Amino acid sequence: MGKIMKKALITGITGQDGSYLAELLLEKGYKVYGMVRRSSCENYERVEHIRERLHFVQGDLTDQSSLDEAVKGVMPDEVYNLAAQSFVPTSWNQPVLTADVTGLGVTRILEAIRKHKPDAKFYQASSSEMFGQVQETPQTERTPFYPRSPYGVSKVYGHWITINYRESYNIFACSGILFNHESPRRGLEFVTRKVTNTVAKIKLGLAKELRMGNMDAKRDWGFAGDYVCAMWLMLQQDQPDDFVIATGQTHSVQELVDIAFDCVGLNAKDHVVIDPKFLRPAEVDLLIGNPEKAKKELGWVPSVSFEKLVDMMVREDMALLKQK
Repeated sequence: MGKIMKKALITGITGQDGSYLAELLLEKGYKVYGMVRRSSCENYERVEHIRERLHFVQGDLTDQSSLDEAVKGVMPDEVYNLAAQSFVPTSWNQPVLTADVTGLGVTRILEAIRKHKPDAKFYQASSSEMFGQVQETPQTERTPFYPRSPYGVSKVYGHWITINYRESYNIFACSGILFNHESPRRGLEFVTRKVTNTVAKIKLGLAKELRMGNMDAKRDWGFAGDYVCAMWLMLQQDQPDDFVIATGQTHSVQELVDIAFDCVGLNAKDHVVIDPKFLRPAEVDLLIGNPEKAKKELGWVPSVSFEKLVDMMVREDMALLKQK
């Protein structure tokens, strides 16, 4: 008898993290199922290169019976809940939808697991946005949450309901409190990708200026490819637990912009315009994570530096624009 293939179900498989996680699990010999919504414009771009090796199931985090069917149909060994309404500014315009998908969606998928596959291991994508107005620096697994957006508030709910199901029903449920993680597959609405894409356009003569909001905001930015390894490692432990995943280093938006322009041999000062319309109602000041526990217990260490990450993104954006 050959080794039985492990089965993983990923919600949000067409997103940045989902695509990197799917690659990692395929490499490890998993049978990978991705949950996708029935929508008129589902975008498979990020998983196009591995699409024929994936199995898709229909499902929506706002619809309990679709999640029940997905879990019953797949009977997964591991479930990774990466789907969310994850863009913070949108969460101000659509706070109820954000709560329904990003918050209650976690309960629905945990319910499906509890009813149909209680021995499945569950990973919840928690977020550094839960720390919001930070109560201590750097932030650890024990730092109190103080979310500053409907998205952050919804993620806090998802985080605690995961702990609740772990303690109440003995489900192997983990949360990864991931700090900002970026890649060439990041959506264009996120600040890192907006910067690298616009810088590439300016270099190629397709744009003149980069319009930005708060240049002083600082973030702990890592590479998404590194962060999905941490998700997998959490589900391979003997006991379920929660982990902060971060680089432990912080960089300002200004640094991000300067490095990106440096990559193409231009000076940021010549191209950046500050535009008040990009300022948020409540800004998160300084997010910086302490990944010591993950290093010690999971043996996880990030491999891509901030400079290398920005360089990778600018190069990839240049290549994409040249293809068009």
